Amino acid sequence: MPKVHEAIGFVVVAVFTVGWLWGAGALVLKRDPGERFWTWITVEQILAGGQAAVGVLLLVLGYRPDTSLHYVYGFGPLVILAIAHLMSREVSEGRTSGGRWTEPWVLFTAASFICFGLSLRALMTGLGIG
Repeated sequence: MPKVHEAIGFVVVAVFTVGWLWGAGALVLKRDPGERFWTWITVEQILAGGQAAVGVLLLVLGYRPDTSLHYVYGFGPLVILAIAHLMSREVSEGRTSGGRWTEPWVLFTAASFICFGLSLRALMTGLGIG
């Protein structure tokens, strides 16, 4: 089971990488990333939630990471994505106006970037690197 968690970890890092690069590319090109971007964001969230669920299952089964930072890095993406949803809702309801930088897809691009870093660190601590 720990090997499954490890394999999913690599996939999660890759998926977050694509998400933030996609959004950053759209930002540089000054265009909307398109409807498929939102499908990709959904995939990110499902994978991150699934990875966390497998981690909790491993915890229940008695497996423990070498460092407690693994929990912070592992559950951090779920918190960041929840914050992105809250901020996006504020924008959608017109309660916040900050121009292009507060558009929902830009918020989720930033969230993907932060989640990429957190999930990479979670993977590294799980592998015993740094």
